[in-house]
Amino acid sequence: MSNQRKRPNGEREEDDEEDDAEGIGQWERAYVDDRSWEALQEDESGLLRPIDTSAIYHAQYRRRLRMLSAAAAGTRIQKGLIRYLYIVIDFSRAAAETDFRPSRMAIMAKHVEAFIREFFDQNPLSQIGLVSIKNGIAHTLTDLGGSPESHIQALMGKLEAAGDSSLQNALELVHEHLNQIPSYGHREVLILYSALSTSDPGDIMETIQKCKKSRLRCSVIGLSAEMFICKHLCQETGGLYSVAVDEVHLKDLLLEHAPPPPAIAEFAISNLIKMGFPQRAAEGSMAICSCHKEVKIGAGYTCPRCKARVCELPTECTICGLTLVSSPHLARSYHHLFPIAPFDEVPTLTSANDPRRKLGKSCFGCQQSLLGAGNKPGPCVTCRKCKHYFCLDCDIYIHESLHNCPGCESIHRPKSVSLMEE
Repeated sequence: MSNQRKRPNGEREEDDEEDDAEGIGQWERAYVDDRSWEALQEDESGLLRPIDTSAIYHAQYRRRLRMLSAAAAGTRIQKGLIRYLYIVIDFSRAAAETDFRPSRMAIMAKHVEAFIREFFDQNPLSQIGLVSIKNGIAHTLTDLGGSPESHIQALMGKLEAAGDSSLQNALELVHEHLNQIPSYGHREVLILYSALSTSDPGDIMETIQKCKKSRLRCSVIGLSAEMFICKHLCQETGGLYSVAVDEVHLKDLLLEHAPPPPAIAEFAISNLIKMGFPQRAAEGSMAICSCHKEVKIGAGYTCPRCKARVCELPTECTICGLTLVSSPHLARSYHHLFPIAPFDEVPTLTSANDPRRKLGKSCFGCQQSLLGAGNKPGPCVTCRKCKHYFCLDCDIYIHESLHNCPGCESIHRPKSVSLMEE
């Protein structure tokens, strides 16, 4: 008789469960560990209530906010507002692995698309370029530009995994492109690496030192396991290295690179930059676009220096080299220099008649009631300066999109405007 038959029934059942757990994939294990079905609740009629994930999302958001504010507390950090970022995506045969459902390649493309949109929303003066690694060769998908749609369209049209990966070839290619960037631009490389090895034609250590000398900040997000060469690259160039354990973690790691990073102290030099504010072309006017070399009607902007036509902003005039931006782009770039301090969480109160809640029965932002079912006080936050109360949704919207406290702005309004409204 085998040893398994001699064991009690309870032990044999536990062994079967362990065998089943070992056979499930990473994407299934996430649901098993989470046990989200245990959070289901029924109402009075026996129907399932929807799961409220807003509190969980807000807790994760505030942890990230506190971590960022703690790192910058008491210090004045210079940040690069004009960034030139190349995203390197590993499309080797390792990208076809299915530990990320449906595949690593599909998940990378999905979250890179979301990252590109978020990047341009937070860095309107910056530019992005795309590079792919396939068959041991690095290919330029798009050159540096400020159009998110053109980058996304080029990425979605090249989703194919094949061959080996070559980290050195990718670094050589992006170094060739970024080495031509002006000194005021911050040169960054973000690598999404799927493989567990790299097939390089030469000494990659020399390439890493070349990138360090040219002030390239290289960061790597791995999708398989930690690699020494990737960690060494990030340490030498001042970047970040991390390994994603699941899809949600990959999304969080990518979005951490959307805000501008602190400038390297030895290269943080103040520069005056010449910029042009072009006027939008009149409707129905016909001109040759300088960036696409095509005749276009009524679309684009006119360079104030050489009168050339360009399609979109921000960009660099291909004729005279002048940096072309719009005033809203310039204004939106300043919120990274003067961020809003995190709001303080209001402790859970025992009753709605608590004196601390007299001025905070409704959110100052959306004017929605802060009282939940049965007039019970709901979760909220308060601004340290103006002392107004805000709901969780407005807290996230103010810090991630608006970048201004409505309560503080209403206090600082000129008296003449208030008199006119009265």
